[in-house]
Amino acid sequence: MNNEFPGWHGTTIIGVKKGGEVVIAGDGQVSLGQTVIKGTARKVRRLQPGGYDVVAGFAGSTADAFTLLERLEAKLEATPGQLQRASVELAKDWRTDKYLQKLEAMLIVSDGRELYVITGAGDVLEPEHDVTAIGSGGNFALAAARGMMDSEKSAEEVARSAMAIAADICVYTNGKLTVETIKG
Repeated sequence: MNNEFPGWHGTTIIGVKKGGEVVIAGDGQVSLGQTVIKGTARKVRRLQPGGYDVVAGFAGSTADAFTLLERLEAKLEATPGQLQRASVELAKDWRTDKYLQKLEAMLIVSDGRELYVITGAGDVLEPEHDVTAIGSGGNFALAAARGMMDSEKSAEEVARSAMAIAADICVYTNGKLTVETIKG
């Protein structure tokens, strides 16, 4: 039997790039093991380091994600307006720093032009098909969004619809969304 503390987890974030804007949406559920601890968490944040808007969403351990968001903000302040460079620097630190290596979270970030997934394995991934998702319901949301990308729906409509589908399927995802839009 595994007696480790299961940790606080926040799940299911989607990023959709369509029509000159990027929408990042996240559900509000935070779970501790199999128990819902909070249903209205904000896992999508707008950052403004150096006067440049960036939207970030996180999935995984909540405390770990906040640590990563702080680090990302510092990287963005050091490289204003250069999301790709800041993301790569964060990923390098995350992979090589002994403290950061233990962090269990993933990020989706966008400045309205670029959309990336940042992982602890040192990855900075630009998604194919202009849609990406992370967290326990991420694959459900991703599949749903991919199916809607050729429709007349806006980026926000695609994100909201995909998250509703994920919430219907994944027990770790709810329908209480935080949605942030950023134009390119």
